[in-house]
Amino acid sequence: MSESQLTTKRIMQLVSFAAGVFLLFGLRLIDVQAVQAGGYTARANSELLNSSVLLAPRGTITDINGVQLARSVVAINIVVDQVQISDPAKTAAFVAPYLSMASSDLLPLLTGIKRYQIVAKQVQPAIWNTLNQALTDYNNQVTKQPGGLANRLLGFYSERSYVRDYPTGTLAASLIGKINDAGVGAGGIEESLESTLAGTNGRYLFANGAGTVIPGSKEVITEVKPGTGVQLTIDRDIQWVAQDAISAAVKKAHAVSGTVVVMDPKTGQILAQASAPTFDPSKSIKDLAVLRNPAVTDAYEPGSVGKIITYSAAMEEGKITPTSVLTIPYTLKVGGTVFHDHQPHATKSLTITGALAESSNTGAIQVGAMMSNDTIFSYLQKFGIGQFTGSHLPGETQGILHPVSTWSATSAPTIAFGQGYSLTALQATSVFATIANDGVRVTPNVVSGYFDPSGNFTASKPASTTRVVSSATATQMRLMMESVVGPEGTAPEAAIAGYRVAGKTGTAMRANGNGRYSGYTASFIGFAPADAPRYVVSVVVQAPQGQHFGGMVAGPVFKKVMSFVLQSKHIAPTAPSTIHYPLTAAALKVANATH
Repeated sequence: MSESQLTTKRIMQLVSFAAGVFLLFGLRLIDVQAVQAGGYTARANSELLNSSVLLAPRGTITDINGVQLARSVVAINIVVDQVQISDPAKTAAFVAPYLSMASSDLLPLLTGIKRYQIVAKQVQPAIWNTLNQALTDYNNQVTKQPGGLANRLLGFYSERSYVRDYPTGTLAASLIGKINDAGVGAGGIEESLESTLAGTNGRYLFANGAGTVIPGSKEVITEVKPGTGVQLTIDRDIQWVAQDAISAAVKKAHAVSGTVVVMDPKTGQILAQASAPTFDPSKSIKDLAVLRNPAVTDAYEPGSVGKIITYSAAMEEGKITPTSVLTIPYTLKVGGTVFHDHQPHATKSLTITGALAESSNTGAIQVGAMMSNDTIFSYLQKFGIGQFTGSHLPGETQGILHPVSTWSATSAPTIAFGQGYSLTALQATSVFATIANDGVRVTPNVVSGYFDPSGNFTASKPASTTRVVSSATATQMRLMMESVVGPEGTAPEAAIAGYRVAGKTGTAMRANGNGRYSGYTASFIGFAPADAPRYVVSVVVQAPQGQHFGGMVAGPVFKKVMSFVLQSKHIAPTAPSTIHYPLTAAALKVANATH
């Protein structure tokens, strides 16, 4: 073989070898980039990429004027990548003091193979900043030493979190509720509007190297969606006065509990809903029973405030007028049972107005007897008894109203004066609001509207309405109810100088849950100005000790709260009524003779 042929052969061999090498590189490239790409990506992600949650802020709850009642405040979650922690015991000993933890409690959280482990939830940003700086200083120091890279304390990261803050403390706590340790609403508005208030968490990926986040490596894979804010109908200032008044009354009477509700009868909006005792929603609660909202969860027999339904029904049915005369004995036997008034008295001759003013049980029984059981039952239902109010507050009970088919011989007379069925404070408030609103019942509501994260406000739909009694009946009932706060009524303590006030006291025997009665429920519900009602205030005090009459226990609370409402809403004083229904048959005779 000639030298030129040999040279050519060698060149061909080199070319073939080079081609083979390039082919092997090409095949390996295809294998890496295509065949095993997923595996290598997963390995890279496992070694370099971490996934973290972007927590969504919960929607703010405000009063009608925008005052914040519940809000989300920025906090920090401190998390670790356990894989990066080479010496958990050493790391725990170093970090624990910064987190105010025992190293023995921290050690289990640092030990393992989890790439994401929360070690401290919702801490103040300053705590993370201090810890992070301490870790940085330590790592910089040990890095300068021989073999120092292996001694660094790595794997700690921060993520933005939120802590629920209640700026007004215990104010309106039973209405607002709180969130539990899992960040979910527990009680009140926080629970009932959980799906609205709770946002949608996001998620992001980040690469870490040498225990720190690689700049520019963060990639959001799910966007955060903040929760929707809720504006309540509550007025913070009125709420404060109501809370202060009922708390003082419960303490003074050594009562079990008390509730105040303030409502606009025309719109159904609740301006205040206060309960005592209350709780601090910012603190941990072991007894979940304290989260209940007594205004809608606690049903009780109304007593004499229920007479408003009996008298309204009879008047609507044409059975009575404000000046119809009744003979009122102290005791009255019906169905084999003797019923009596709250205090002994000689037999009286009173008008219907007088019987209401004195809160006569025997008078109410006679009025109830003028109607069939079915008629009485139908009016109780029209006024909302035995039904949910439509407020959608969590834990609401509909109370108890037994069907007529189960009534005994004493059911009708008992129901006539407000015992034998139960309702909630919100239902009772709605009954009086119906009379105040010319006989139209409006669904109680506590949410004024909603505002999105951009601040755009959407008002709630107007409340539904139902005609219960005629305007004429409601007008006459209001005039009759003014006599209750007069000198001869059962609640002169509820009168407010310069304003016409109408209302009704209640002093009911209190069921103890064991089929027996023990103690009393004292209440007063009224509205003002009586000639053109603007606001209804109901006060219920459970199991007061000593004095237990509604006028004396609940009347002063009503006066304090309603006086503030009228003042704060700039309601002008009203002129005295020109119509006065006589209370006794004798007074009626004189009035007729005069005219």
